[in-house]
Amino acid sequence: MAAYKTIDDYIKTFSEDTRSILNQLRQVIKDAAPEAEETINYQIPTFTLHGNLVHFAAFKNHIGFYPTPTGMEAFEKELAPYQGAKGSVQFPIDQPLPLPLIRRIVVYRVKENLEREQKKKR
Repeated sequence: MAAYKTIDDYIKTFSEDTRSILNQLRQVIKDAAPEAEETINYQIPTFTLHGNLVHFAAFKNHIGFYPTPTGMEAFEKELAPYQGAKGSVQFPIDQPLPLPLIRRIVVYRVKENLEREQKKKR
């Protein structure tokens, strides 16, 4: 497995169709969390803002999105149609991403991380 240094390095390893999906997802995250920093954690694209915000990854049949367990719990009903686990959801690669939902999840995670940071400062 390659050691990716940037999200661009990660994305460029996929087919054009998958790159398009990953770039859409990346842009939604950037728009919803403009102050977040891009990095690679666990060898997958990650956005951080006072800690991990969200991760994402491409697989053969799905796009994995990792908004932490709290991000999953807060949107449990809306994420119910998708396969997932405690801190992750799988969006089928042959269906459009639910971009408005992803945006709301990212906004929620930003708020959550900022509130946690404020509590640390008190």
